[in-house]
Amino acid sequence: PEETEAFDGIKDMFHYGNVCPLMFPDSAEGDILSPHRVWFQNEDCLNLNIWTPSLKKGEDLPVVVWLHGGGFFSGSSIEQYAYDGENMSRKGNVVVVTVNHRLNVLGYLDLRGFGEKYERSCNAGNLDLIAALKWIHKNISGFGGNPENVTIFGQSGGGGKVITLMQMPEADGLFHKGIIESGVVDPDLLGDAEDGNGREIVKAMLAELGLEEKDVDQLETLPYDQLAQAYENAAPKVAQKGEYVGNHPHKNQSYFGDAIKHGFREETKKIPLLIGTVLGEFDFGPAISGKYEFTRKEVEEKVSDALGEEGIELIDEFLKIYPDKAPIDLLSVDTIFREPTIRFIKERVKCPDSKIYSFQFTYEFPMFDGKIAWHCSEIPFAFHNIDKVPVCNCGEETNRLQEQICQAWVSFARTGKPEISGIEWPACADGDEAVMMLDKECRIRHNPDHELVNRLKKLQTAEHSVENVQH
Repeated sequence: PEETEAFDGIKDMFHYGNVCPLMFPDSAEGDILSPHRVWFQNEDCLNLNIWTPSLKKGEDLPVVVWLHGGGFFSGSSIEQYAYDGENMSRKGNVVVVTVNHRLNVLGYLDLRGFGEKYERSCNAGNLDLIAALKWIHKNISGFGGNPENVTIFGQSGGGGKVITLMQMPEADGLFHKGIIESGVVDPDLLGDAEDGNGREIVKAMLAELGLEEKDVDQLETLPYDQLAQAYENAAPKVAQKGEYVGNHPHKNQSYFGDAIKHGFREETKKIPLLIGTVLGEFDFGPAISGKYEFTRKEVEEKVSDALGEEGIELIDEFLKIYPDKAPIDLLSVDTIFREPTIRFIKERVKCPDSKIYSFQFTYEFPMFDGKIAWHCSEIPFAFHNIDKVPVCNCGEETNRLQEQICQAWVSFARTGKPEISGIEWPACADGDEAVMMLDKECRIRHNPDHELVNRLKKLQTAEHSVENVQH
């Protein structure tokens, strides 16, 4: 990324900028759960959006910078209607910034094996985020913001971006707190992105394009659609050989690698973190009709079919933790994000000067006879935007929860400690994950689901192993 040039006069900024080209076309699928917009795509996509309650220099308002989801592969700063920053800015008296950056092959294609000039190609998307943070540091005071009180926050891939930026020395001093929503995954799940092993996917793309390795520079001149199609054609063949094909940051001299695997950098150990997940991350389908009417025997049969006989033992454990949920919702409990998040917190509390606060979003929505919280469902509450997402806008109950969550996020951005009126929210400690359960009634629980998640993941892994053998 290159620093933007100054301009004279007045520049029209009353519109959103281009978003990064997406490899796969947008669709309306899932639009009820997470309403989203389609926007203009162009490689000229390095821009940001700002909402502020004041344009006075010296106002010193906290600054919150949203890093969008979609992995490091897709999404945009305005993809979801819930990403709109106006309500959070007004209610919380903070400056809200959302950022676009390069994604997929534009942002993370590993060309390091083809010459020194490509050494940073594999992390270009994250370098864009650092460039945005540098711009914010230099200019945000003109929008009433305090450049010395910047919080980066994101969900899913956006949470992953918070974590990876903590591992990049060039980002040091550009942010001071981090909020990670459903952003921690097992580093082995993404594939190994650490040894410059992106060479095979690039070679396969060149072959798809009728080019040789010596022609690698021509990739810079090709239209995006050709690059994307070459990747789409090549990736399945390369993956079948067991080679890396992913699009996410690679460990190198500018990125120190996954924090769980390689440890936290000394420079970022003191950064306060707020981290959590939702109860049913990948439960995107309708709830099972009449799930509260199932007999115990029916629940046991369904659980046994999914997890084996041992799964039946987890039903009562689940109900002990979540007494107001339907027993069959045990099958929707997330382990993909929750288990590595537990590990992340256990590692983080070993840093003596760090503060890390934990949450779990467990609200059950009234749609579909009771819909367990899904991936992205907490975002409208954090942004104070349930009015923009009808399924989240359920009257007094969700209004109160929205106030509590937005208040907690804003207070964390302001002071480094999340607060919900009338409830003490302690930081996690060694052996004690104090989890704020965000629900109809918010409350703190200590290590509530560690055993459940551990046993559930083992059963899920065993079932998947059986399926793999059968196939």
